[in-house]
Amino acid sequence: MSHVHIIGGGLAGLSAAVELVAQAQVTLYEAGPACGGRARSFHDRTLDTRIDNGNHLLLSANALTFRYLDLIGSRHTLTGPGIPIFPYYDLADDLAWTLKLSRGKLPFWALPGGRRVPGMRISELSALGRLLRAGDNAVVQDCLRPGQLSRRLLEPFAISVLNTDLQTGSAKLLGNVVRQSLAQGGMACCPWFPEIGLSETLVDPALEYLARYNTSIRTGVRVGAIKRESGRVVGLETTDGDVVLGAEDHVIVATTAPVAKGLLPELTVPDSFESIANAHFRLPYRVSARGVVAQAGFVGLVGGISEWVFLKNDVLSVTVSAANRYMETDSNEMLATIWSEIRHALDPVLPQPLPVAMPPARLLREKRATFAATPEQNRRRPKASGTDLLNLTLAGDWTDTGLPSTIEGAIQSGLVAVSALGFRSATENTKS
Repeated sequence: MSHVHIIGGGLAGLSAAVELVAQAQVTLYEAGPACGGRARSFHDRTLDTRIDNGNHLLLSANALTFRYLDLIGSRHTLTGPGIPIFPYYDLADDLAWTLKLSRGKLPFWALPGGRRVPGMRISELSALGRLLRAGDNAVVQDCLRPGQLSRRLLEPFAISVLNTDLQTGSAKLLGNVVRQSLAQGGMACCPWFPEIGLSETLVDPALEYLARYNTSIRTGVRVGAIKRESGRVVGLETTDGDVVLGAEDHVIVATTAPVAKGLLPELTVPDSFESIANAHFRLPYRVSARGVVAQAGFVGLVGGISEWVFLKNDVLSVTVSAANRYMETDSNEMLATIWSEIRHALDPVLPQPLPVAMPPARLLREKRATFAATPEQNRRRPKASGTDLLNLTLAGDWTDTGLPSTIEGAIQSGLVAVSALGFRSATENTKS
């Protein structure tokens, strides 16, 4: 049986491992103490509770992500309203509203009287067509039209998806996301997120699944070099000793782009990155909302620093995308601003107002959360088979998936890497 060595225990590496374990021996090397990469949970000492290192909202259109969840048996750990609704609050205009998409492809939601963006004009929908037709060099700002649809929905959506500002963000990448989600109708846009935590949904069930196949998960082991000979990988240098590869063995490099570049210096990879900030506030009681916010479990904010607020029992968790612009902002100042925005948006839908004094809080800044999703950086993304090594492929949301840095892109990259090595998918094996 072939032996596949997967370097990197994030979602790309886990996705590849889940595909392979029924048809090959798998060893997964993760330099950190735990798998999951940017999609994991941990116990935070400051708050004395378990939190996610980031917030991720899945859409029902993320077919490969749901396929992955079905394989590892964790789809039931997601929660969401079950319909395509998105509550929003415009901080600048002190206005609460809810986007309720039509179930089918025709945008009845945009008609007057529908659950559309307040103040939008039908003509603004032409921006979606421009995004779908965008070329390689187009940026998002060039495709949008002035108006409330852009300000209250398309602009924050673009920043959330690309994690890059509108002036430099790739319109083509955003258009690809629109093509797979909104263009497929409202039922492709139902929002879902982990009911407990990212690890409980995406990581722990995968590790349990892999353990059933006796997969070797080597956390705390860093691969420092790849040995080559005659166009093949013949060995790995790790902090736990050298590993010799046989003639039928393979390697998938599923690390971050900078680490992959260090292992394979000939690679061209994205070299500009954007940060994400996540603020977590722990209350002394469970936060329960009313109405559509209670139904959704989150609310989108427009006109401030905060982007998404998730209600997670006694923790309010906030995402700030494209956060390079706030790198020089003092953390305490940023937390205070975010807390003020949360109170402004949530107090009208809470049985009791949030306290004026900020509760225990933690701001996590991930400096290299994603590659900068610009046209230039998109051109630097390699294919899965982007090297001349016959038994090595690449995986990661920074590879050429056609999507920005997303969970769907990471999982897709794992599947592509497996296929490029000549293995079948897990579902094909199940059918056979």
